[in-house]
Amino acid sequence: MAATDTIVALSTPIGRSAIGVIRLSGKSSIEITRKLIKDKSFLPEPNKALLRLVYEPDTNETLDQVLITYFKAPNSFTGEDTVEISCHGSPVLLQGIIKIVLNFNARLADPGEFTLRALSNNRINLSQAEAIRDLIEAQTETAAKQAVRQLKGELSTYLQPIKEALLEIIVQLESRLEFVEDDLPELLVKQISQQLEELSKRIESLSITFRSGRLLRDGLKVALVGRPNVGKSSLFNALLASDRAIVTDIPGTTRDSLSELININGVPVLLTDTAGMRVASDLIESIGVERTRRAINEADLIVAVFDGSQEFTNEDIDVISDLKNSNHIVALNKCDIASINAESPSWESKSQYQSLKISAKTGEGLLELCSAILEPFTNREIRNSGLLITEARHYDLLNRTLTEINISRNLLEQGTSEEITLVGLHNALIFLGQITGETTPDEVLGMIFSTFCIGK
Repeated sequence: MAATDTIVALSTPIGRSAIGVIRLSGKSSIEITRKLIKDKSFLPEPNKALLRLVYEPDTNETLDQVLITYFKAPNSFTGEDTVEISCHGSPVLLQGIIKIVLNFNARLADPGEFTLRALSNNRINLSQAEAIRDLIEAQTETAAKQAVRQLKGELSTYLQPIKEALLEIIVQLESRLEFVEDDLPELLVKQISQQLEELSKRIESLSITFRSGRLLRDGLKVALVGRPNVGKSSLFNALLASDRAIVTDIPGTTRDSLSELININGVPVLLTDTAGMRVASDLIESIGVERTRRAINEADLIVAVFDGSQEFTNEDIDVISDLKNSNHIVALNKCDIASINAESPSWESKSQYQSLKISAKTGEGLLELCSAILEPFTNREIRNSGLLITEARHYDLLNRTLTEINISRNLLEQGTSEEITLVGLHNALIFLGQITGETTPDEVLGMIFSTFCIGK
């Protein structure tokens, strides 16, 4: 597809809504808009919305009354002349107007093409482009705030001094290539080695935030597991603050897995209520138990729920045995009645973690349970809302950069020639450039922007 084409797409979600926004970008945007509103002299003031009628070109029939906003190049999102048409949100109407625009020598935008044009025209860098996608897909307020930080350019701002320092070292070493017969002075070797060590520390301190950053973006899968009638569904409803699961005193009420997304301290958590683990009494319950085992295998963390008001049963012991190799925490439910299990001397020896007393009925201990769910996965970066690496691509490139710098540093200290030492430093600079887009291969850009929605 030619980068000079004028493109069009619906930038609001498909479906009925109060307003739908159609976006055009390219040199013919104003010309096409003039044809839509049948006004050959239309040249609006940039950045101001104007009320106009849109017509069907063949019949002159009025299609809608719309707001038109013109963003003049190069001061638009894409860096090109851009027009946004805010229509009434009828899917039939929106698709009809887009069809007319396509007949006026525009083409439908590819996924993420508006943002790709913004990148090509130096309006944003690649890490900011990815932050736009993350902001759209954010599932919690904390994830949205983190995406906004990267959209503002915090990641590229953090990396720029590192790239500049690395480039200075490269220039310094390359200037010595003219004097191949002379070894690098020991003092210079020590100085450059210290500089590379400092750069490695700065890169590593950013790289290690990926574990927390991944949580904000992708979230956790947590399954509630236990024998029938220990209060898993009641706990599920309590954490959701909604009567989502059916709760009765009849053992085996939950026959299938039920999942809902909740927000725990800014981290999206996919919580799954499972069928009670026991020897199934019929085919349907057998399928439910099998799905419970599948949920255990897929979960990042298991919350093993037990009835703290009763003695342990053989089914409880079987649950403990089934979870011994899984990452899990233990919740002793019904602590509002009594707590027998917590006093069991064999309990902590059978479980990987100390138990938490909770009550799904009164809410006692639920805050502590939520903290315990996140504790194995979070660290100070997420709690302090620092800059986090949320993209696996960025994490991989940072680690590859770190490896190249450390290899070059070791070669330098061993007295290896500058030509060989420089290879790793050049590679490191390329990897850092791929994060922000300066050195990213076209095929990688294609893969990244294929994950965007069409109107962005």
